[in-house]
Amino acid sequence: MSIVADEKSFLGQPRGLPVLFLTEMWEKFSFFGMRTLLVYYMTTTLLIEQGRASLIYGLYTAVIYLTPIAGGVLADRWLGRRRSVVYGAAIMILGHFMMASESLFYPALAVIAIGNGLFLPNLPGQVAGLYKPDDPRRGSAYNIYYMGVNLGAFMAPLACGAVGEIYGWHWGFALAGVGMAAGLAIYLAGGRYLPPDPPRKARSEGGQGRSEGLARSSLWLFGGVILAVVVFRIAYEQVGNTLALWIGSDVDRGLGGWTIPMTWFQSLNPLLVFLLTPILVTAWDRAARKGRGGSSLTRMATGAALVAGAFFGLAAIAALSGGNAVHWLWLAVFFLLLTSGELFILPVGLGLFGRLAPARMTATMIAAWFLAAFAGNLLAGVVGSTWSWMTPAAYFALMGVTACIAGLGLLLLARPFRKLEG
Repeated sequence: MSIVADEKSFLGQPRGLPVLFLTEMWEKFSFFGMRTLLVYYMTTTLLIEQGRASLIYGLYTAVIYLTPIAGGVLADRWLGRRRSVVYGAAIMILGHFMMASESLFYPALAVIAIGNGLFLPNLPGQVAGLYKPDDPRRGSAYNIYYMGVNLGAFMAPLACGAVGEIYGWHWGFALAGVGMAAGLAIYLAGGRYLPPDPPRKARSEGGQGRSEGLARSSLWLFGGVILAVVVFRIAYEQVGNTLALWIGSDVDRGLGGWTIPMTWFQSLNPLLVFLLTPILVTAWDRAARKGRGGSSLTRMATGAALVAGAFFGLAAIAALSGGNAVHWLWLAVFFLLLTSGELFILPVGLGLFGRLAPARMTATMIAAWFLAAFAGNLLAGVVGSTWSWMTPAAYFALMGVTACIAGLGLLLLARPFRKLEG
């Protein structure tokens, strides 16, 4: 069952899309606000050494993408998507406010992860229900939705990061909780514009045709995409981990006699997502109307190549600096390349899994996509623990090689996956 709004109100999209967009924006404000502070909080307040702090960071950001597996199954079989979003948001609000207490640090991380498991697969799972199956706007809907993700991620370091650095990390964590509460309020207020949950019978018996389409012989293709994205995320997820440490120690952050707060650089990536997405969506929609859209896997491989180029460039700059501080403008160039690559791979992959999922398994399939984020974040944390053993140039070059391997894997899958996507 789907809702198709005749009135166009947001970049030519149904009215339900901005509701989901804004809800996701505030959820990501809370998540990235807390994530921006996490490594600094552990190393400066809790006095956890860098290697262990990176492991904890990697484990937490990995578990955030593991709990949606259980949340997707619960939603598809019992709770439904809408109740799962509400319950998950409420639990996350509690967890963010628990972060204000040092003694509740680990329990708070666990509570946030549990709430996220209910929330994360079920909000994007409602996007497809806003469109008819043959609506040409479906292809770019997830890229527009992804703008909400990154608008929240852009605001979070500026607000939570500044509050945390100036007034104390605990106040930054509390502000993240306020953001999650705002997202829940928007979702409840805009519920009438969202697609209803499939009836219980449809959740248990519907979608058989699509299930047959996902033949067992094709499942290895989805597994191959997940594996490639796991490798990609080892490099990509260094942005909030080892790259953040490098920004704090080896980057000249001066601007006209003022020092840019180190947490603010975490806003560059989502800001560029917000600026570049409309350009890419327009170009891709125009190409699709002319029959020259290209396959999703080819786009994703292009994205991995761009991210590899970003890390190789940063490695070269770090090597040529001779131990001197690197000007922050080089970091801005790095983020421009990284973000361009991200837009070719992450929202495209999310949309691919969302479009091809059977109606009765939408949340579960999207949760399977997030399984790649779990494994990738976990491995990124393990790899990040070696940061202090290597020079920045060598480490960034290693991340470039990692992204190249991911791109090659996606390129090899492009031809067989084209038949399934068609």
